[in-house]
Amino acid sequence: MKIAVLGAGAWGTALAVSAARASHVGAARHRVVLWARNAAHVQALHAGRVNVRYLPGIALPDNLHLQGGTEGTLAQALVGQDLVILATPVLAARGMLLALRQVDVPVVWLSKGFESPVAARPALPAVSGPPGLMVHEVQAQVAPGLRAGVFSGPSFALEVARGQPTALVAASVHAEVRDALVAAFHGPSLRVYASDDVVGVEVGGAVKNVLAIAAGLCDGLGLGLNARAALITRGLAEMTRLGVALGARAETFTGLSGMGDLVLTATGDLSRNRKVGLLLAQGKTLSDVLASLGHVAEGVYCARTVVQRAARLGVDMPIAQSVVALLDGRMHAAGAVAALMEREPKTELDCYLNAG
Repeated sequence: MKIAVLGAGAWGTALAVSAARASHVGAARHRVVLWARNAAHVQALHAGRVNVRYLPGIALPDNLHLQGGTEGTLAQALVGQDLVILATPVLAARGMLLALRQVDVPVVWLSKGFESPVAARPALPAVSGPPGLMVHEVQAQVAPGLRAGVFSGPSFALEVARGQPTALVAASVHAEVRDALVAAFHGPSLRVYASDDVVGVEVGGAVKNVLAIAAGLCDGLGLGLNARAALITRGLAEMTRLGVALGARAETFTGLSGMGDLVLTATGDLSRNRKVGLLLAQGKTLSDVLASLGHVAEGVYCARTVVQRAARLGVDMPIAQSVVALLDGRMHAAGAVAALMEREPKTELDCYLNAG
């Protein structure tokens, strides 16, 4: 199978390595092209056959071919491919999907988040509809003819690149897209499960990043494991309420792209979004936190649009709202926790169905 991965960050590189790595019977699995826009980044990948900036210590397999920058255009990287993987942040998804609108093979994105209005630049089609579009909604605007979907679930790039056991969800309304992802990635160390609930999978992947900031804050303040468990559970309720209001199936949030991804991102030491919360709890400014990460923390950029989208639907998301207040500087760390603990008591079922 011929696969193009567009975007050579940590996650794009990890999936490219996973697809290109030799199988358990010793034969090369697929021919993979890893494309990056930045010429200097492509040159560095060529020079060391390792992504020092985003995925240090992981050798790039021989059958993983590098293109981009001055060595190849995007159009050249797409020639003859059977599957295209879009591995860019949400902010870049609109422009990339516009560039891919004529592609006649399955296109899948890895982005987890809601689009910020800053993505609507003059050179691109105007953002219409509600604030904070999910990537499948962006795709419907700028590339409606694509057979497309999302690849998501509980996964740290480093562990996937190392070949450690991982399970992901291939979500699309097109069976061809789901089948292509299974054929490309399902193997001894990476299990791929199919779903047609694109909305549920995208909501889970986006909202868990916001909730992970809150979990990091909880841990950074030393509130204990009881508090973390309560926050994750109530966060899952928030995620489910928003997803159902947007048309997702509730059961999706009990699976890999909901509860699974939330637990991983809220508790794992490799989580960038959790690290944001940890550092904010130490009293660091948001600008200092972001400068120290070196990678994109999607929860920071989509938190406000998640809350705006929820408000338009009448969905209460108190944890996400507190995260936004904290990121905006309208509330300090201890105050955010106090605001959540001082809410009126409710039945647990009511929290899932109506308000947190």
